[in-house]
Amino acid sequence: MSGVSKWETVECPPVGKEDGRLGGLAGRRWWSWYWLVAALCVAVAVALMAWSVVTSAEERGEAEAAFTAEDGALPDDLSVTAFDTRYPSIARLDGELLEAVQEATRDALEEGIVLHVTSGWRSEAYQRHLLDEAVREHGSREEARRLVSTPEESRHVTGEAVDIGPTDAADWVVRRGAAYGLCQVYANEMWHFELLAEPGGDCPEHLPDAAG
Repeated sequence: MSGVSKWETVECPPVGKEDGRLGGLAGRRWWSWYWLVAALCVAVAVALMAWSVVTSAEERGEAEAAFTAEDGALPDDLSVTAFDTRYPSIARLDGELLEAVQEATRDALEEGIVLHVTSGWRSEAYQRHLLDEAVREHGSREEARRLVSTPEESRHVTGEAVDIGPTDAADWVVRRGAAYGLCQVYANEMWHFELLAEPGGDCPEHLPDAAG
């Protein structure tokens, strides 16, 4: 039962209306009981609303915790590189893509830039979860699709896409990635790269966003 439906089950006496039929001591006693019951009703309603909020937060937390490294989830502390193949998100990348990112990582490091992988391969369930989260955050599926693909269309699910961070690292790949065949795909996602060219070739024009 949701917090709203529980609120509806709490029936409180109407506040601010006097019963003219009662007077004297009996009336004052009745009035005292009236306000006591009203106060209890308000307390119960507030408690039910608080319980509903806490329960919803716990459910969201459980949903987040359900996705692990086996689904392609990675730590968000920028600790993972293309060489951390103990993570399925890295190990299940397309072989040629992984080699290209590893080579770029070595060369970038010589310039003092560390290329971190913030996302690689993802399971279909994890991709669907990310899309659902984006819908809740942006208010519509249309807006969410500009940033997150469906499980059927996502190149992360097939292991053919990789996200690079932080910003200076992503910028390095934007400028130098073509030497390895790595291309920025979407104009609104400087961190998302796919193997779309021959090493040293030209990358195709950016798509406006993930919705195409």
